[in-house]
Amino acid sequence: MSITTEHTFESALVQSLVDHGGYTEGNAADYSPELGLFKEEIIQFLQDSQPKKWAKISSIHGASVKNRIIQRLYKELDLRGSLDVIRNGFVDYGVRFQIAFFAPASGLNPDAVALYNQNQVKVYRQIYFSAKNRNSVDVVLSLNGIPLATLELKNQFTGQNAGNALKQYSTTRDNRELLFAFKKRALVHFAVDQDEVFMATKLEGSKTYWLPFNKGNKNGKGNPQNPNGYRTAYLWEHILPKDSWMDILQRFIHLQTEDFEYEGRTRKKEKLIFPRYHQLDAVRTITADVLVHGAGKNYLVQHSAGSGKSNSIAWLAYRLSSLHNDGNERIFDSVIVITDRRVLDRQLQDTIYQFEHKQGVVQKIDKDSTQLAESLQHGTNIIITTLQKFPYVVEKVGELPDRKYAVIIDEAHSSQGGESSKKLKEVLGVVEDQKESAADAAEPYPKYGEGDDNETVLSQDLVNAYIEKSAAARGRQANVSFFAFTATPKYKTLQVFGDKDEEGKPRPFHLYSMRQAIEEGFILDVLQNYTTYELYFKLTKAIEDDPQLNKKKAAKAIGKYVSLHPHNLAQKTEIIIEHFREIVAKKIGGRAKAMLVCGSRLHAKRYFEEFWRYIKEKGYEKEVKVLVAFSGKVVDDNYPDGVSEPDLTGYSEKELPGVFDKDEYRILIVADKYQTGFDQPLLHTMYVDKKLSGVKAVQTLSRLNRTCPGKEDTFVLDFAKDRQTILDSFQPYYEVTTVTEETDVNHLYDLKTRLDQLQVYWEQEIDAFANVYFDPATKLNHPKQQKYLYSFTDPAADRFRAIEEEDKQEEFKKGLRSWTNLYAFLAQIMPFVDSEFEKFYAYAKLLQTRLPKRELSESLHLDDEVALEYYRLQKIKEGAIELEKGEAGELSGTSEAGLKRPKEEEALLSEIISVLNDRFGTEFEEADKLFFDQIEAELLEDEILKTQAKVNQLDTFKYAFNDKFIDKLIERMDQNQEIFEKILVEWLLKTKTFTQI
Repeated sequence: MSITTEHTFESALVQSLVDHGGYTEGNAADYSPELGLFKEEIIQFLQDSQPKKWAKISSIHGASVKNRIIQRLYKELDLRGSLDVIRNGFVDYGVRFQIAFFAPASGLNPDAVALYNQNQVKVYRQIYFSAKNRNSVDVVLSLNGIPLATLELKNQFTGQNAGNALKQYSTTRDNRELLFAFKKRALVHFAVDQDEVFMATKLEGSKTYWLPFNKGNKNGKGNPQNPNGYRTAYLWEHILPKDSWMDILQRFIHLQTEDFEYEGRTRKKEKLIFPRYHQLDAVRTITADVLVHGAGKNYLVQHSAGSGKSNSIAWLAYRLSSLHNDGNERIFDSVIVITDRRVLDRQLQDTIYQFEHKQGVVQKIDKDSTQLAESLQHGTNIIITTLQKFPYVVEKVGELPDRKYAVIIDEAHSSQGGESSKKLKEVLGVVEDQKESAADAAEPYPKYGEGDDNETVLSQDLVNAYIEKSAAARGRQANVSFFAFTATPKYKTLQVFGDKDEEGKPRPFHLYSMRQAIEEGFILDVLQNYTTYELYFKLTKAIEDDPQLNKKKAAKAIGKYVSLHPHNLAQKTEIIIEHFREIVAKKIGGRAKAMLVCGSRLHAKRYFEEFWRYIKEKGYEKEVKVLVAFSGKVVDDNYPDGVSEPDLTGYSEKELPGVFDKDEYRILIVADKYQTGFDQPLLHTMYVDKKLSGVKAVQTLSRLNRTCPGKEDTFVLDFAKDRQTILDSFQPYYEVTTVTEETDVNHLYDLKTRLDQLQVYWEQEIDAFANVYFDPATKLNHPKQQKYLYSFTDPAADRFRAIEEEDKQEEFKKGLRSWTNLYAFLAQIMPFVDSEFEKFYAYAKLLQTRLPKRELSESLHLDDEVALEYYRLQKIKEGAIELEKGEAGELSGTSEAGLKRPKEEEALLSEIISVLNDRFGTEFEEADKLFFDQIEAELLEDEILKTQAKVNQLDTFKYAFNDKFIDKLIERMDQNQEIFEKILVEWLLKTKTFTQI
């Protein structure tokens, strides 16, 4: 019956650590609750590992040396915490002792290896941690006498599980006891049963923040079955053994300090970061693979929002910067982190300083490309920069030594396939180029033009070599490894960075899925409360003429007319503000915020004004304050010169996020801003008045998924109505993301053939262009050389203009653009180099700028030609959008490109209106009709007015009617100001009721 006790489970863990984990079992009675230490273990370690220092300190303290050393260590632990003391030791009377020795990065120093082997890791059972009572903790792990981890174990055969262990920590583990005091002794606490593991770094009773430390099961929470034992055996078999545990102490755990305002003063909040399982596994799995393959391989890390990517990137960067191969050689000379997040820079520097305890390991590039070039030349360990700086480095960096690089990309996306990425590879890549200089070139080919001053020109072979070098720079580089982090990989991202599976499809090298993050409680499911509205309307033609119009442009213009119609904005504004007041404002302890996502900057501006008009009319100013965010200036009727975001809000664009963080600002209206990368945990509800699909939908709605105390759910109110599109957008990113099929490289050849047939460019012109463009001495902005680029593209531009058929012109332009975009992407994954393609790509990119732009016809405006006759906004469906489990999400890529533009058709305005009415109309009630009909319908339904009409003569009734009519008129006035002003003036003139108003 012993299998039904905790003792059996405890024995299995302890025995594994002793037999296979490098531990010895210690004597629980050696623990001192008063000191929070194993005193004799500490003294023994210092004497054995640092005998000369011990002899020196003994000569100072004499017979009291042991007590004096323990007192000094106790004080240092109290002031600095056990993590800092473990890493950096302590000093007593000028003698510096190390309290632990970590494994060296390489095996070149045998003395360091010997010292590492002197570390003593011990496992203790049933430690009585208090002098006040006989409470004990199941298991304690110590390093050289300092307790660093506690574990409470529960055997499910006894009817208990990890939940009981969590409760036990909350109710009977007092953080005033040294063993449980934050950062002073134990750094992490584990609650463990046979199925799950939870961990915490700070015990605060019922407020303790427990994190799952599980592997995940089929892309969801929990752990997979273990045919060889307990599901949680990985904890003591792979995480806690000596080498793994020492690695975590050395390279992962760190203290994060954040500043916050409290009662007008800046205070500091400390948080001890222990890696979650997927973070630890990602770093270790990647580094293990790098040790096998060396530099030159790409890695895609698909980690969900809320996964702690900033810490994962910091840990990986540090690990890669010190990684050595079996020959004790550094695998990477520098690690380059590409990011646009300012917070990552400070976090990375602080984290790595705690590991290394020295400055200069991390260099932030915050000045210019010269600073970046210097850091690369000097071989700085870790460099943080943005991708945009690389195109300007090529000229400045000179000949880099033969070095190897790890490039970590934060939030990888398809722009990695563009010219910036190519320039990065050019700077870092090893290409077998020829060493001859222009002066030493072989036979020169004919000059670019006649009659010019002496110009140094290269041999054709050397120019061809530079072309091949340029093409090769687009592909994978033998000396550069890319590590791309993203929650939402696009098709191109998967193709460029993905790892091929057994079917040859690219997949993430490491996955922490959206589903697992939701199930483990790291993020919220933004699709659980999703309400859709549908707009029904009927239009009428407001002019006698029936003009012939472009169908596509007219439909777009009418759609804009309806969406910006004052009645539409007023109705949606009322729904949003009242919903926010009645429901959202009470969430998260009354601190919840909301965001309205608009379809354009003009919509955002109009909504902002309509929100404030409604708020002031209702007297809600103290309850709700609104902000708006959009780029640039918006031209509108009342702002002919344009109005900007700061003009409307009174705050600069940099200030706005901080302002929105204040309690009084509750709703933020946005148009293509703050829809990616914006982290506001108090954001609870999103109102969507814009069509969203694909990765944009996922990134936008994911602004809601951040957790914070008191936040239990989220809400989406979608006026764009298409639930299926949202489902289709999220499904590929719910678990693992892959692709339906790979883009066929042969499509480049097929599309190029179609372009050739139009005979716009000639091959000899492309060759002549390439001889100039790929000459490394050519400066494209120098008049003497740039003129040739014009002369070689002029003939093609003239031939293009000579094409009479507009459709063929558009076919060529679209095909040329599609070909260049496709080549920039496919060149990164092509198993070969095509120099002809590289020449054509360079030529085509410049030729595109020479072709006449398509005349942009003015946007069609039909505000005066159509009228909104009927309008209804109706709730269609509410509830969760359920994503399917157990399925890989597949993205599709480019199947065809460069197709002809569909011919634009025309139709009569009346026909276009009829089609739109059929699509968006429905059975309307009289109360849906606008203009006079709206007022008439409401007056006929007024019960008081009906009674007054029955019991009064017409002469008497008109006074009651006048009052009611004016009330209704004023209510409607806000929704169609211009028309109702005319009606009101006419009514007042006829009824002479000015004094009444």
